[in-house]
Amino acid sequence: MFEKILIANRGEIALRVLRACHDLGVPAVVAYSDVDRDSLPVRLADEAVCIGPAPAAKSYNHIPSVISAALATGCDAIHPGYGFLAENAYIAEICRECGLTFIGPEPGVIELMADKSTARQTARRAGVPVLPGTPDALTGALDIRQLAKDVGFPMILKAVAGGGGRGMRIVNDERDLLRLLPLAQAEAQSAFSNGGVYAERYLERPRHIEVQVLADKHGKVLTLGERDCSLQRRHQKLIEEAPAPAISKKLRSALEKSAAKIAKTINYTGVGTFEFLVDQDENSYFIEANTRVQVEHPVTEAVTGIDIIVWQIRVAAGEPLPFSQGDVVVRGHAIECRINAENAFQGFSPSTGVVSGFLGPGGPGIRIDTHLYPGYVVPPNYDSLIGKVIAWGNTREEAIARMRRAISETMIVGIETTLPFYRMVLDDPTYRSGKLDTGLVNQMLETMAPLPTGSVEPVLANHNS
Repeated sequence: MFEKILIANRGEIALRVLRACHDLGVPAVVAYSDVDRDSLPVRLADEAVCIGPAPAAKSYNHIPSVISAALATGCDAIHPGYGFLAENAYIAEICRECGLTFIGPEPGVIELMADKSTARQTARRAGVPVLPGTPDALTGALDIRQLAKDVGFPMILKAVAGGGGRGMRIVNDERDLLRLLPLAQAEAQSAFSNGGVYAERYLERPRHIEVQVLADKHGKVLTLGERDCSLQRRHQKLIEEAPAPAISKKLRSALEKSAAKIAKTINYTGVGTFEFLVDQDENSYFIEANTRVQVEHPVTEAVTGIDIIVWQIRVAAGEPLPFSQGDVVVRGHAIECRINAENAFQGFSPSTGVVSGFLGPGGPGIRIDTHLYPGYVVPPNYDSLIGKVIAWGNTREEAIARMRRAISETMIVGIETTLPFYRMVLDDPTYRSGKLDTGLVNQMLETMAPLPTGSVEPVLANHNS
């Protein structure tokens, strides 16, 4: 096991990793930017070190500062969390050269799967279906007619080096393609310092289902079930569930086999997620891999009883997995609602400021992962995610009921959050039926009106004073 771990991240994931380190008895150092010096992870860390000013490019994404912080504090490993440098092959390589362990896959695997077009080719070689698309990034010498023939319309442009909806554009015809391609490339360049964009066939309102993988350095690859991540806005996830509701055993088995095939093909180690789109006939297509822990990992932990972060650290330290695929049993149902500092009824506009009051939910089957506390200042510099509520139940219906209770109990004073919107989602008949797809949130927003200002539920969930 490691002697000391540097946590190169912030917010709720930094706190989650810190707790895992403490459960393992491993001291942890939290690296922070100057705007995060009063954050909860910093307050609870064994040590903390400032790595720069608020802009991520000068702190959390600044590799020399992160490496220096690890070496100066005597760490022998770096946990990147998610986002920032979590899928950066270069820092993984630098860690190796400096005698540090990067808690993630090997640099070559990260690089291979970070390029979405290369990842698609890898999946195809492993015998896993992918959507029709371009094998390489699109260039200026583009043959529009040939592309239309090979991929077909509608198609979607995607950044080869990123995700989260940035660099994405839906293209309906050749005129759209000429207009939107430069915009997608420019956005990809701005977001990921890589303007490469590829094209693939666009599915209308598919399901987005992902498989959690855990693999050690001794050749054992396990799948920990699937999660449904279809409830999204602007290609960013809002609510996730495990297991995916209303799918057949045949599809569930096919997804897990596909994920395991790709993982074994590339000699994957650590935790990772393999993501698929599923059409209305339950045909599944690999779209990308995330070579890191996911925001939504708690729902898998809830239904399997496996601490994903603890085992991520253990396998990075070289420990073999002591259990087999047959030991992985999914029990019950879990739902996660991401708490974003946003107003869902005003286009998910960001909300920053002082959290003047905070009360988290409790009771049977409820978990909350957050770094909030009364007096905490939500900064404008980073992602809007400020927490996650996870509800577990013996059935999906029980998990939904517990999540409704948890949202009603949660009080966040001083900023707007997405919690009132989730209460509406949970009451929606289509959502409750389990027939989910990536267009459902937009459909809800078009037909829903926010609850009255004086309503008890939004006041409790999102009171401002």
